[in-house]
Amino acid sequence: MQHRHLKNYLEIGVFNGHIFFRIKSNFKIAVDPDFVFGNGRKAIKLLLNPYNRYNQYFEKTSDDFFAQDGPRLFQNKKIELALIDGMHECDYVIRDVEHTLNHAAPNAVIVLHDCNPLSAEAACSFKEWNYPGTWNGDVWKAILYFRSQRKDLTCFVLDADQGLGIIVKQPATTLLPYDKEQISQFTYQDLALNRAEWLGLQPSDYFYDFFKIGA
Repeated sequence: MQHRHLKNYLEIGVFNGHIFFRIKSNFKIAVDPDFVFGNGRKAIKLLLNPYNRYNQYFEKTSDDFFAQDGPRLFQNKKIELALIDGMHECDYVIRDVEHTLNHAAPNAVIVLHDCNPLSAEAACSFKEWNYPGTWNGDVWKAILYFRSQRKDLTCFVLDADQGLGIIVKQPATTLLPYDKEQISQFTYQDLALNRAEWLGLQPSDYFYDFFKIGA
């Protein structure tokens, strides 16, 4: 997103820092209740990317982070780009997105992971998940919620990396007709029947067209 000059970066659900350490920004916020890296990995990543000297780490839940640290951190520097890949359940995702939007710049872009599960097993709840392989949860319901309830946001999903949701602070052209209660009752089978419409599913290269940048 350097082409759009989006630099103030927030990542929720950092895990081992695979994405976070690659970002080139002098304002980088990492939030995760359990970082899977230590000072040795931080030192190596600093050598590989000098921007990592600006990293700020918050080892806590995203709810605690926004309550305790968000107002101070984002008082003068608004979030321009965020990756949300924390708890993969709809209510958590909605809260994380809405908290992020409260501190976001007018041109902010939020990326969500795990928006396009390809099996009922991958889309189950955390309590139900005892299957091998990836757990996507019901992040897709958060996409459906924003595409139904937030006319001030444009939201779609790229058909890449298990579904990359893109949320942009610009008015939607159309809204879907569902409320939160209806969405909570939908099943994976409902998603399978309405996938393209509900997710606003787009091919991966749509990203370049939408943001008007060269591939």
